[in-house]
Amino acid sequence: MAKNRHFKLHRQLLALSVSLGLTACAVGPDYHRPTPPAAQGYMEEGTLSATASAPGADGSAQHFHADLDIPGQWWTLFHSEPLNGLIDDALKNNPDAAAAQAALKSAWENVHAQRGFYWPTFAASVDPTRQKIAGTLASPAASGASFYDLTTAQVSVSYSPDVWGANRRAVESLVAQADAQRFQLEATYLTLTSNLVNAAVQEAALRAQIAATEDMIDSQSKILEANRRQLALGDASQAGIAAQEAALEQTRAGLPPLRKQLAQQRDVLAVLTGRTPDQDVSARFSLGSLQLPQDLPLSLPARLVEQRPDVRMADAQYHAACAQVGVAIAARLPNINVSAAWGSATDEKHTLFGSGTGFWNIGTAISMPLFDGGTLKHKQRAAEATYKQAAEQYRSTVLSALQNVADTLHALQSDADAMAATARAEQAAAHSFAIAQKQYALGDISMVALLNAQVTYRQAELALIQARAARYADTVALFQALGGGWWNRHDVAAAR
Repeated sequence: MAKNRHFKLHRQLLALSVSLGLTACAVGPDYHRPTPPAAQGYMEEGTLSATASAPGADGSAQHFHADLDIPGQWWTLFHSEPLNGLIDDALKNNPDAAAAQAALKSAWENVHAQRGFYWPTFAASVDPTRQKIAGTLASPAASGASFYDLTTAQVSVSYSPDVWGANRRAVESLVAQADAQRFQLEATYLTLTSNLVNAAVQEAALRAQIAATEDMIDSQSKILEANRRQLALGDASQAGIAAQEAALEQTRAGLPPLRKQLAQQRDVLAVLTGRTPDQDVSARFSLGSLQLPQDLPLSLPARLVEQRPDVRMADAQYHAACAQVGVAIAARLPNINVSAAWGSATDEKHTLFGSGTGFWNIGTAISMPLFDGGTLKHKQRAAEATYKQAAEQYRSTVLSALQNVADTLHALQSDADAMAATARAEQAAAHSFAIAQKQYALGDISMVALLNAQVTYRQAELALIQARAARYADTVALFQALGGGWWNRHDVAAAR
């Protein structure tokens, strides 16, 4: 009867422990997301509504809309099928993207592992031994033999109720870390797609610059040949020929660096799509094959902090640090552990689990650290300092995000103005060169004057190519600065 009361008491203790673990509140601060920034814009001079326009290709004004959402595949706004295909290929084969996906899966597996501590632990064991008892001791065997076999089989249960919420805070921290890894994955995808579009734009610009330089070399070579014929007839001077030769060689010297840059961009495209540099990338890009988006999104700062993967990652890290404070506090409080075992022990294997071989035990232990040299206290203080550090890092990330958007808007505005001026300069230089060609044909100007007009025109043409490329790069930077529309994309599996 006493044994039954004892067993009933421990069963009640076990039920109470489980109840405490499920209903107790968690110690430590509860996390609250930071207040969004109060700023209503990004520029001191006010909201930018549109950029300047310029004559010619890619010269249209770009307009900004606060209510315009970013598509998940924002790169499709450049209307380039080769670019779309290349990015689809990269999303499947880029090793950095695959590594980030694996890291996300690992983070969630750690969450699932920690959640297992909510439940009791069950273990089974079988322990066969052969023993000899010293002759000076009494044998524990019923037969009184000093040399005997003993086989013990048992099932044991251990459970630590989460009275102070230490495990809940640990799970909370790991879930936040998994969220941070999820946004790290989104940042990886955003960086990958942005780098691919920029590489395609740079390739297109380099091809245009190479073509313009080759045209310049061809024109200068023809002028040099004509000048040499005139020299033979006594109508030109050695000084004019020397000047033409120097200009021609100077132009030729600019061609190898452009070809080097083009080859390097092709290497970039290969590696970003998971290829080695010796493997061919079939896509080829020209400025004429791309279309500059004219309507651009411009999210408000309060919305930006929801969109930027780096800000969301900093927010999740802040949350994880907050939960770790609770873990550190709980480690300094009393801990309860309930354990039980049931089994059978016999000196004859065939009687295992037979009558009279059974045993059981159940117990509850309460432990609390009394003195540890200040270890747990300082761990709590370290967790609190890390929490404060994460708060400041979040604030710094938000400020950097706002600056990033502001810098991009300034670049869009300034580069549009620069392109307008460059386009007008290119048109003026082309008109001047055309007049010079007519004057030279009539003998009204010298070869040097014609050469100067031609060089001025070609330089303006190269500057215009670079200005067009800058507008594309600025547009890519804006999509990246605003978060890239990951919330509208469903091609990235979120591991759980």
